[in-house]
Amino acid sequence: MRAAQDRQKSYADLRRSDIEFAVGDKVLLKVSPMRGVMRFGKRGNLSQKFISPYEILSRFGEVAYRLALPPALDRVHNVFHVSQLHKYVSDPSYVLEAEMIELDDALTYVKMPNEILDQRVRKTRRSETVLVKVLWSNHLVEEATWEADETMKE
Repeated sequence: MRAAQDRQKSYADLRRSDIEFAVGDKVLLKVSPMRGVMRFGKRGNLSQKFISPYEILSRFGEVAYRLALPPALDRVHNVFHVSQLHKYVSDPSYVLEAEMIELDDALTYVKMPNEILDQRVRKTRRSETVLVKVLWSNHLVEEATWEADETMKE
């Protein structure tokens, strides 16, 4: 059994020996796929293959790295083989700027209509209702809603 393990380890080390990380790099950690096991609340194809970027603290030997894991993973050993790691490439275009919203003492804000974007008439058998597309304060154009014209006049 030991000989088979050593042989498999040497095959894996040779295959992945060209990949190296430096101390301080960010890497994604591979979650081992197990059939029927729920990983991070998802089962099957929707489960994650890699989990969030972690910083490399140190290197052990040729192919092992110690990662800075969060307290939620304190029961997991923090040294991983290079085959379980994937280089993390950050993309600054994915970073979203948060817009500041003024809140009152009750941690709420007043939703006020800013602009009417569109208008249409909805016809039923007996009546017609005028609808307006309203852009609300502190919301994006995609979040505009259709409201009845009479309620907006009130």
